[in-house]
Amino acid sequence: MAKGSKAEPRSGLDEIDQKIIAILRKDGRATNQELARRLGMAAATVSARIRRLEASKAMRVVAVTDFAALGFKVLLAVGVQVQGRPAEQVARELASLPEVFSVHVVTGARDIEMLVALHDFDELHSLLLSDIARIEGIRSIECGIAADIVKYNFELAPIA
Repeated sequence: MAKGSKAEPRSGLDEIDQKIIAILRKDGRATNQELARRLGMAAATVSARIRRLEASKAMRVVAVTDFAALGFKVLLAVGVQVQGRPAEQVARELASLPEVFSVHVVTGARDIEMLVALHDFDELHSLLLSDIARIEGIRSIECGIAADIVKYNFELAPIA
């Protein structure tokens, strides 16, 4: 290694890559020119780095929805126990419900954990007794209603 050169971390992201990602996490609308000014480099270089980060799947640019802004007032954590059918199959059916925005096959007391957003409590009855209850293989469900959102962060992975 040449004197004064910096080795890339094991993740393959150097310090500049990490700074680009950190800035975009805080302000996803930052332009390449803004990034270049803050990092002291050419906008073309920033653009090339962003293309490389996206192509290598180290970063992707996404829009995150604010549930309240879309009129959702109820957030539920739902645990599901499955019987007589593979949990993965049940999870795929649950994932097809429009109110469900996250489904995970898990270990522990439940087989499936999911997050559900509703416009109001009036939708709860229909969701539980019509939509979820019709899915074959569900032994039991347990709902928790979010009283407060302490952390809302859907970043893919922290940058070391």
